[in-house]
Amino acid sequence: MNTSTTDAIDIRDAVKRYGDFTALHSVSLSIRDNEFFTLLGPSGCGKTTLLRMIAGFEDVTEGAIFLFGEEIEKLPPHKRPINTVFQNYALFPHMSVLENVGFGLEMLGHPMQEVRKRAGEALEMVQLSQFAARKPAQLSGGQQQRVALARALAPRPKVLLLDEPLSALDLKLRKAMQIELKHIQRDTGITFIFVTHDQEEALTMSDRIAVMSSGELQQLGDAREIYEQPRNTFVADFIGETNLLPVTVDEVQGGRAACHLPGGQTLTCDASAGVARGARVHLSLRPERVIVAAQPGVESLKATVRENIFVGTDITTIVDLAGGEEFRIRTSNSDRGRARIFEPGAGVFLNMEQGAARLLTD
Repeated sequence: MNTSTTDAIDIRDAVKRYGDFTALHSVSLSIRDNEFFTLLGPSGCGKTTLLRMIAGFEDVTEGAIFLFGEEIEKLPPHKRPINTVFQNYALFPHMSVLENVGFGLEMLGHPMQEVRKRAGEALEMVQLSQFAARKPAQLSGGQQQRVALARALAPRPKVLLLDEPLSALDLKLRKAMQIELKHIQRDTGITFIFVTHDQEEALTMSDRIAVMSSGELQQLGDAREIYEQPRNTFVADFIGETNLLPVTVDEVQGGRAACHLPGGQTLTCDASAGVARGARVHLSLRPERVIVAAQPGVESLKATVRENIFVGTDITTIVDLAGGEEFRIRTSNSDRGRARIFEPGAGVFLNMEQGAARLLTD
């Protein structure tokens, strides 16, 4: 985790309207220097709009954007020390790889000797020096993605924006490039702002994540915080897999709450801000934080096994709670020697890890 506290980008109450439609609702956040920062959310949540506002491709309706303390929303894109890597790599087919990487430097008026030197250094950074003379059509999708990245890195921007650059790659290559991108960001020290709708991608790569929905910032934090301590049901449901059970709050005290499910079962667990006595909220429980057992634990729910599904690395057990609610438990196959798999129809207890259950507002 990077520890720099200097802000590369500071966004203050940014609003974006298109006529009567508001794409961004007063978003404020700071992105640190030398940070891999991800804007995460479903299609239409405003993450790409925010990225384009940072780049200068979209005007800011209200609010301000600062780059290392200097206000930039009035600056045209070409005067911002910011580069962007898009979903389609937009490489020039008639140019060699080296010429593609050096094109931006040429447009900035650098001497040809310096263009070749810095383009070569950028290709070396993405491990494509041996392909410098090839044309883009002679490269794989992953190699073309690296060329686009090298072209964006060659001018040595202060901030690099990446708009879902891995979405066109197959799963295996995408996972490899996630690690590669993180290494490049760490080695260059450049602030990366990455846009994706892929939760696993965000968790894998990011120092911090901003989760967005409907043009609003839902939660900002590191990967573990976002996953383990979601602020609301949207974040819990969007980040990974969770069980969301309707409950009624009976008592709240010191960040803990007693509640009951529709079937009458009671439970005491952590509560997020805004959970109040008498409220109808949701209980969030990750499938991997629960153990199916024959005897109750400290915090347990009674259930009946419906079925077990083998999914390769894991076994998913689907159970029914007393009120009829469906609940899923995921058990790693590496735990088969310790974890018992119960047959359909068996009465069981769902024993929760300490701190696993959390009450969330909508």
